[in-house]
Amino acid sequence: MSRPENEAQYLASLVPPSVRGVDRRTVLRGALGIGALLGTGTLAACGGGDTGSGGVPTGPVSGTVTVGSNQSDAVPKAAVQSLMDAFQKANSGTTAKINTVDHNTFQENINNYLQGSPDDVFTWFAGYRMRFFASKDLAGDVSDVWSGITGMSDALKKSSTGDDGKQYFIPATTYPWAVFYRKSVFEQRGYEVPKTLDDLKALGTTMQKDGLDPIAFGDKDGWPGMGTFDQLNLRINGYDYHVSLMAGQESWSSDKVKKVFDTWAGLLPIHQADPLGRTWQEAAQSLQQKKSGMYVLGSFLAQQFEKGSEQDDLDFFTFPEIDSTIGTDAIEAPIDGWMMSKRPKNEAAAKKLLAYIASPPAQDILVKADPSVIATNDGADTASYTALQKKTVEFVKGAKSIAQFMDRDTRPDFASTVMIPAIQQFLKNPKDIDGLVNSIEAQKKSIFGS
Repeated sequence: MSRPENEAQYLASLVPPSVRGVDRRTVLRGALGIGALLGTGTLAACGGGDTGSGGVPTGPVSGTVTVGSNQSDAVPKAAVQSLMDAFQKANSGTTAKINTVDHNTFQENINNYLQGSPDDVFTWFAGYRMRFFASKDLAGDVSDVWSGITGMSDALKKSSTGDDGKQYFIPATTYPWAVFYRKSVFEQRGYEVPKTLDDLKALGTTMQKDGLDPIAFGDKDGWPGMGTFDQLNLRINGYDYHVSLMAGQESWSSDKVKKVFDTWAGLLPIHQADPLGRTWQEAAQSLQQKKSGMYVLGSFLAQQFEKGSEQDDLDFFTFPEIDSTIGTDAIEAPIDGWMMSKRPKNEAAAKKLLAYIASPPAQDILVKADPSVIATNDGADTASYTALQKKTVEFVKGAKSIAQFMDRDTRPDFASTVMIPAIQQFLKNPKDIDGLVNSIEAQKKSIFGS
């Protein structure tokens, strides 16, 4: 499972000189591969087929539909190929031409790509990153595709909706963040899943008495700590505020943000010590080795557990309630999927393909080829899912609101050049919260312009 993306070249170029000097964990790379990205928009014959009332063809389509993909690693690349093979089989008059570009290169050059000659459809992310291009009029409206979709939750639709209320994104796969633990440890020690923050603190104290690090934690790479901030902000201030804060529309020096960091500071004593010297994999191994009791991370941590009995022993619960008026119905589950270019050369085939990608059979193909993810359509076949995957499906399905992750919900340059060093500074010195949030706010204004 790939970790959350940290940067995009097009946004990094907008970083003001006042904040460019901040040290960063991920070094921005040059504009490599622009030629490959700009040259992928080959001409395609306009597709045929009758168009239903929603604008999506109901009959066969024809011609070539071009597909821009950032799935360059072997397993997801094969999954995309299998998906397109199945689409072509169902639409014999259509050829899906895949243009695969290295994952990071694709992201770093996405702005140039969309302003040049983009493919008819392309891989991307839900949330702020989708809304950004929709607001710049660089993405195609797929609301008519959504009108025929079934099996997708309202939360998924919300995460696919632009600022103008129209849909610009088709979800394909996802994975959630939660609090993971080993069932055997809880059963052996008689631990109960905490429902509130006070319960979590009490459980942490008990685990320490039992010789465990209550919460495994590794932030050497900079991004894992973002997940903990997101969980706390969702529980303390709610989904709407969280999204607004990530979009630069709220003050980082407000009392609301201070409360998030203050609450986090109160939890640090039950976290694994010295997180800046530990990777997420090393922290996950402490959970695997039963040296830690819990871990706030994405479900991709399962890769650190052996298939079979170890993975079967892994379970999770939603981050506990902090404010009863806000509750726990907002979760974080990064959603990967597809978008359509503003002016696709074969719009009929593009919409037909996007409608297919949203369907259970298509998502069955993706998950079978890449079992590290789960389908977003609740009609997908879960018979071969592990118990953990099945629980994950219900967890995501039951969420009222779904956040994406800090570096997807905000500008990547802000996440990387400001928030990574800020969170790591907080972990070094959690006492100077006023100084921390004032610094973040000043840098936010420089980047967002307000």
